[in-house]
Amino acid sequence: MAFREVDVNDLVINPFEKIGSEWALVTAGTEHLFNTMTVSWGGMGVIWEKNVVTVYIRPQRYTKQFVDAADRFTLSFYGPEHKAALGVLGSKSGRDTPKVAEVGFTPMPVDGTMAFEEASLVLVCRKLYADDIKPARFIDKSCDTDMYPEHDYHTMYIAEVEKVLVRD
Repeated sequence: MAFREVDVNDLVINPFEKIGSEWALVTAGTEHLFNTMTVSWGGMGVIWEKNVVTVYIRPQRYTKQFVDAADRFTLSFYGPEHKAALGVLGSKSGRDTPKVAEVGFTPMPVDGTMAFEEASLVLVCRKLYADDIKPARFIDKSCDTDMYPEHDYHTMYIAEVEKVLVRD
């Protein structure tokens, strides 16, 4: 598939739909060793005078070690025809199964990290900040009790969007 680079300021999307309803993949690693997982929590905005995304990864997720070890990751989005594949990629671990091959996605190296040719939109992101969600900091305690019954608090990553690729 052919992609073209567009300016981040020309991107017209609804982040609530893209992340919360359509889902995305966060992918990190090299052409020889990478992992991916589906995300449905995240955000897009501006902080520190940079266009950024935020993604959240639980400590037990295999992809976390790849994101932690890398300077960059991709956040990629797909058409509705790939929703079932995103379900598989979010429910199976790459530690235990070749899940990317199982769904038939084609790995694509980009700027020292990985994405997939099936994507309709790829954001190449450079990590700026990471921190763990802290239970003592919840103002609405129901977020803690409802979302973290196992106390497996996400790490939040803030990353600058360095490149935007759209499928031609």
